[in-house]
Amino acid sequence: QVQLVESGGGLVQAGGSLRLSCAASGRTCSRYGWFRQAPGKEREFVAALYRSAGITTYADSVKGRFTISRDNAKNMVHLQMNSLKPEDTAVYYCAAALDLGGLWSSKDEYDYWGQGTQVTVSS
Repeated sequence: QVQLVESGGGLVQAGGSLRLSCAASGRTCSRYGWFRQAPGKEREFVAALYRSAGITTYADSVKGRFTISRDNAKNMVHLQMNSLKPEDTAVYYCAAALDLGGLWSSKDEYDYWGQGTQVTVSS
């Protein structure tokens, strides 16, 4: 079993920054991702990484503004979010997959999820 706990959400003005963290415990997973869900919308992919090699991928909407990283020693995954926009407002979820197979941007390819942390960007 894997437990994921997100932290770091909050309220920030447009153009500001936030750093989300995901603390993982239990089994070691191969792939970690961040997804987000705004009110009335589907949960969408934000970023993912391959734990061992640090290979990353991003949604086009956040490329160049967000950075996903990992601290394997502390079993944590971070999402640095810069140049935030009001449209980034959502609940952000950390997700983990036991293996590398499948489409990294698909929420169906992840086995475990955190409870989410709210990010609100004011204009």
